[in-house]
Amino acid sequence: MIETTTPAGGIAGWAAHIMESLGAPGAGLANAVDTVFPFVPSELILPLAGFTAGQGRMSLAATIFWATVGSIVGSLVVYAAGALLGRDRTRALVERIPLVKAHEIDRAEAWFARHGAKAVFFARMVPVLRSLISVPAGIERMPVVTFTVFTALGSLIWNTAFVLAGYWLGDNWVLVEKYGGLVSKAVVIVALAGLAYVIVARVTRSRARHRA
Repeated sequence: MIETTTPAGGIAGWAAHIMESLGAPGAGLANAVDTVFPFVPSELILPLAGFTAGQGRMSLAATIFWATVGSIVGSLVVYAAGALLGRDRTRALVERIPLVKAHEIDRAEAWFARHGAKAVFFARMVPVLRSLISVPAGIERMPVVTFTVFTALGSLIWNTAFVLAGYWLGDNWVLVEKYGGLVSKAVVIVALAGLAYVIVARVTRSRARHRA
């Protein structure tokens, strides 16, 4: 049977309490914690925020805005840790976070080495990697403005999808966490499709100008 009330305990209860106390900025705070500590799942936090907005306790637009601000702030904290501590000390620190495995850190480093700024964008839509991608970005001293822009864009897509899912599902918002992996893949596919559309549109316009 699906629970249809606001949770009272655990991580969900903690997040619900913050949102009830602070409103939409509370969603941002909870999401910032998720970004720094991957064991706090945004697949739970964001749908709960959407459900709370659906109950009229905070604005939907404000919820998405503050959730994205939280993502950016949390990402900058991890970025700063990577930049200040360097690879070895940051890696040792991250490995002490519960549920984070060494191979996940290696995966984040490989993604960043291969794709750079694009990795920062798309990693925001992949669980765990969403938090860890900031580590190699900080270690390699990726320009802060570039890092922030790509973090904001990727986080906005991810946050909007999950907040809206919780908003639309209402009392059944917990289904989003249950099927979070499928939703995550769908979000990435939509983002890739959108990127492909933009690239094709630009190439088409460029060719049209040259022919004119």
